[in-house]
Amino acid sequence: MKFTTVIDSSNNHRLCLFIDNNHYDLSLVADGIGITLPNNMADFLRLEEKGMKDASKVNAAILEGNGKPLQGIKKILAPVPYPTSCRDAYAFRQHVAAARRNRGVDMIPEFDEFPIFYFTNHNAVFGEGELVFEKDHFEKLDFELEWAAVIGKRGKNIQASDADSYIAGYTIMNDLSARRLQMEEMKLNLGPAKGKDFATTIGPWLVTPDELQKYRTDTGKGYNYNLPMKAWHNGKQVSEGNTGDMTYTFAEIIERVSYGVDIYPGDVIGSGTVGTGCYLELNGTWRREAEEHGETHEPIWIENGDTIELEVANLGRLSNTIKLNEKGDSILAKKRQPK
Repeated sequence: MKFTTVIDSSNNHRLCLFIDNNHYDLSLVADGIGITLPNNMADFLRLEEKGMKDASKVNAAILEGNGKPLQGIKKILAPVPYPTSCRDAYAFRQHVAAARRNRGVDMIPEFDEFPIFYFTNHNAVFGEGELVFEKDHFEKLDFELEWAAVIGKRGKNIQASDADSYIAGYTIMNDLSARRLQMEEMKLNLGPAKGKDFATTIGPWLVTPDELQKYRTDTGKGYNYNLPMKAWHNGKQVSEGNTGDMTYTFAEIIERVSYGVDIYPGDVIGSGTVGTGCYLELNGTWRREAEEHGETHEPIWIENGDTIELEVANLGRLSNTIKLNEKGDSILAKKRQPK
């Protein structure tokens, strides 16, 4: 199944099943076949397995001709518009190694000991479409080509061998990053904050694991998936990778995440950036290659009015156009003023 959250012509949020390029109101069609389901993703996910089983019945009913596509859709939101939390992991070795090499430092051996993650702002999770950022966000503004797992049932101290059963579905994720803010604040060794917390986009769909079954391999430590990943900047392809390149599976990440704490339906967990999946990595690689030929490389970043599109096979394409808040202020300028 594929789930979407949309805004209808009356400005109501509607949880939908996405079938044959049409959005079907899940709650409305469910009522028509004698099933009661919520009209929003948060309440739906809290039903855990029962909700998914009922949604599967609704999906089958739509395929049999029940229900009508929703008309007058004004906007497609994040499939999980208000996550209970949002974590982002660091699971692709190629990205980590290349980024460190471009900074002139060796690969960190601790990467192979356990998967790590950080918390980002779950109140700044958006879907496709236009986003408005502040002036400082455009100081080396970057995209990150990722995918994410959405938790579908509550659990704690989950073993990797069981963790895949806690995943409600998968979606594309763009961990947008203001690199100048990020690099300045991380000198204090506390991790990314203002450089990351202004926007993360996910979508366009939440795809249930059964839809991806033929692309998966059981690693013994959870499922790994063979799904090509691509990114475009203003229509030009700049990145290409594969979900299968993850060093750690989502199951291993969930094992780490859930140690000593509860995870909840609606929690979003990003994979981290695929190799070649951001300008921080690409600019460094292109600079080194240029220097080898006695040339220079002018770094590329996202500018006002640019469009970033991310695609993961079978998960759709997530497109965002980035605009500047012309009336915004600058904390970078303020921090350099005399105290």
